[in-house]
Amino acid sequence: MAKENLTLRMDSELKAQASELFKELGLDLSTATGIFYRQALRCHGLPFEVKIDEPNETTYKAVESAKNNEDLYGPFDSVKDLMSALL
Repeated sequence: MAKENLTLRMDSELKAQASELFKELGLDLSTATGIFYRQALRCHGLPFEVKIDEPNETTYKAVESAKNNEDLYGPFDSVKDLMSALL
């Protein structure tokens, strides 16, 4: 199979950290990049989930309540007391 050169730009610190990680795995950047491309082709997309972790409305309300010292429970004297409060 013919090989081609690939040029890309990345942050120097990111490159150094990735190089060190891949070195510990016995890989160089070129091999690791090739593995990434093969995995992307195998799964027909990125080989990992890409998403923005956005808190839901319930979490937002809980954070606001905690900031306002509202709806706080505990401390509890025992696990039994905690479980009773949860039910």
